[in-house]
Amino acid sequence: MEDQKKPIPASQEPESGECRHKHRDAAEYDSLLRRLNRIEGQVRGVRGMVEKEAYCTDILTQVSAIQSALNAFSRELLSNHIHTCVVADIQNGHLEVVDDLLATIRRLMK
Repeated sequence: MEDQKKPIPASQEPESGECRHKHRDAAEYDSLLRRLNRIEGQVRGVRGMVEKEAYCTDILTQVSAIQSALNAFSRELLSNHIHTCVVADIQNGHLEVVDDLLATIRRLMK
């Protein structure tokens, strides 16, 4: 009989060295990477502003834009997580995923 691994519900910690993974479709993957690339460019821009001794409020304005971009990234990732991982776990009877989701939301809202 062939050894088959059981899928690990998103809400459970991985066993002995196993790491949870999520395969993303091409559209989700590309969208998330585009957002991250834009954020990375914004952070490099702020670094350049500091190096060029830009005025404090100008830098703070850019930092605020980065925070907004990170929040948008988090919202998109959370939405994707709910629509895929959470729904699949609930359909498979792993209702503890709801507690994991609530904990994740609490961390995001700090």
